[in-house]
Amino acid sequence: MARRIPRWLARAPIPLYRHGLGRFLGRRLMMLEHRGRRSGLARYVVLEVADREPGSLYIASGYGPHSQWYRNVRADPRVRVWTGRDRGVPARATVLTGEETRQRLEIYRRRHRRAAAALGRTLDIPELRGTGPLPADVDGRLPLVRLDLGEG
Repeated sequence: MARRIPRWLARAPIPLYRHGLGRFLGRRLMMLEHRGRRSGLARYVVLEVADREPGSLYIASGYGPHSQWYRNVRADPRVRVWTGRDRGVPARATVLTGEETRQRLEIYRRRHRRAAAALGRTLDIPELRGTGPLPADVDGRLPLVRLDLGEG
């Protein structure tokens, strides 16, 4: 079972992003603003960037498909993104298919071997620690989302 990060610790970087200090947290983290499914209120979460492409960021739902932010972006894909210098950039969230998820996780595993191994231990996905093929159901345990920046 995945280990939970204490809520106070997970939320600690949010004020830094809100005050324009996100650049001090590096390129691997970003803040996502999404809307509550029922309330419609703005919600915020700081996540690790698993991969980047020009105009796109890839993020993982570490607690699987039951994470609140993940469920919210499935319901309303219009989000805003805070990264180093950028604040409140409109974006559109797209949940990746199983094959796309496996390809992106292979890239992540190759580029960030230690981080992938730590993530595999934390989330109880041992295949992230090795070099063998990822299982077909990995997208159900670690869904990935592409954020297309500048789209809203």
